[in-house]
Amino acid sequence: MARNSLRAAAAAARGWLGAAAGPEREPLRRRILAVGGAAALDRWLGEGPGAAVTAPYLMKRVRELRRYGRHNHALEIMDWMEKRGMEITHGGHAVRLDLIWKTRGIAPAEEYFSTLPNVAEQQRTYGALLNCYCSERMTEKATAHFEKMKELSLHSSAFVYNNIMSLYMKSGEFEKVPFLFDEMKTNNITPDNCTYRILIKSYASMNNIDYVDRAIQEMEGNRGALDWSTYCLLGSIYISAGLLEKAVIAVKKAELVMDRDDLSPFRFFISLYANAGNLAEVKRVWDLLKARVRRPANVHYRLMLQALAKLDDVSSLKKCFEEWESGAVNYDMRLANIVIDAYTEKEMVEEAKLLQEKASKMVEVTNLSSA
Repeated sequence: MARNSLRAAAAAARGWLGAAAGPEREPLRRRILAVGGAAALDRWLGEGPGAAVTAPYLMKRVRELRRYGRHNHALEIMDWMEKRGMEITHGGHAVRLDLIWKTRGIAPAEEYFSTLPNVAEQQRTYGALLNCYCSERMTEKATAHFEKMKELSLHSSAFVYNNIMSLYMKSGEFEKVPFLFDEMKTNNITPDNCTYRILIKSYASMNNIDYVDRAIQEMEGNRGALDWSTYCLLGSIYISAGLLEKAVIAVKKAELVMDRDDLSPFRFFISLYANAGNLAEVKRVWDLLKARVRRPANVHYRLMLQALAKLDDVSSLKKCFEEWESGAVNYDMRLANIVIDAYTEKEMVEEAKLLQEKASKMVEVTNLSSA
């Protein structure tokens, strides 16, 4: 009996629990996703030989549940791991702290942080608590915590600076961001794309486009071509400043660096070109999208209709809507409303009325078929 207990304790410390070694079976993942955390694990271990479970495997499930926004179930698994003496890494403590904040609030997260042994008080756990403070816009606590991290030399990552810089953006203290950026460079902390995006947003918020341009030039000089989202942000900044030609150039750069298999940038391209007042570019990227997929998603059609309405191209608007309508499986009234509003604005009263009647009937048919 004593020998068995020692073996169980040793196995738990290594991050393994179960009746027999071997690969974890896929049904456990399905149970966790379907039922939740602790209940599924208890039933699994009660099923006898072969029902093994490891800490790394459980942390994979925790990360998966977090991606789905199921924070309570993810925390259940981590609580279950602790009760059974399974090892939780420094990164695991940071994840758990974040989950506690999201499910129970900032006070329990602070309490959990205070109970961690010194060895667990590493950059990731300190960074996780800083993220909580910054997300809650608790400026005083965030600033004090940031200074504590500096004292402990736990501040040497872009993630830490991005958090505090984002907090200053939210609080309208835009002028503090460039100083933090300079501090990063002084301390040889390499900025990432997120850092640069925050920096150029701060300059834009202070209406300093020259400094936005300088930051972009520095980024391109240090890192080469930027990612598509940064170029889209730059395009948006130029549009707000009325620099439409520069906006179009920025979005074209975004097109060049996007992943060919990623369709999500097209939503931004359509909207940005429309906001820049460039109908030709809107139509060009729409044709590019349709060349890559058999049929664009409803969200793409909706954005394209909004763009055409904004650019006052009623003929193309009608054609695009009819194209969507001809292949629509479920009738989306939001798309019809864009066209109805455009017709109404153009005083095409009869066309708007006819489409309203038709759309209402089609929505009824869709609702009946899905009932």
